[in-house]
Amino acid sequence: MQYIIIIIIILLVIWVMAAYNGFVKGKNLVKEAWSGIDVQLKRRYDLIPNLIETVKGYAGHEKKLFEDIANLRSQSMKSDNVKEKSEAESQLTGTLRTLFAVAESYPQIKSNENFMELQKSLERIEEEMQLARRYYNGTVRNFNTNIETFPNVLISSAFGFKKYDFFEVEDAAERKVPEVKF
Repeated sequence: MQYIIIIIIILLVIWVMAAYNGFVKGKNLVKEAWSGIDVQLKRRYDLIPNLIETVKGYAGHEKKLFEDIANLRSQSMKSDNVKEKSEAESQLTGTLRTLFAVAESYPQIKSNENFMELQKSLERIEEEMQLARRYYNGTVRNFNTNIETFPNVLISSAFGFKKYDFFEVEDAAERKVPEVKF
């Protein structure tokens, strides 16, 4: 009988260690995934001032738009948590769309090589951001599921592991199904 109790205790200790190590691994994967998003955001932040300067030369009367973009960029860079950054990024993305809409009405901007290159760079960054966001949200989903399922929830709550927020698109226009016209 003593051996059975000792074996059960050993198995419980092994299970707790394995669960704890799984949570640590999941937490580190989430942090790694966030660093991928962070890299793309930094690339985007670095590109925005050049884009604004290029458009500003042709559309100087759009001062409010340029100020809005600068303020949103600054706000996003200062955001500390995923939810705040996600909201700020959604607003910034919407304002950048407005900038490109303004640029569309100026043929001389559209034909500017520097503007075209900046626009292509931003498109590449946005594509890479989307991939990074998917990876991040996948690791968050796996981590959150792992810490919330029974019996793992007993260990995760005892060691203080908390759910992570998803990096979600908050802009309703981005969620809207595109309209196809024939």
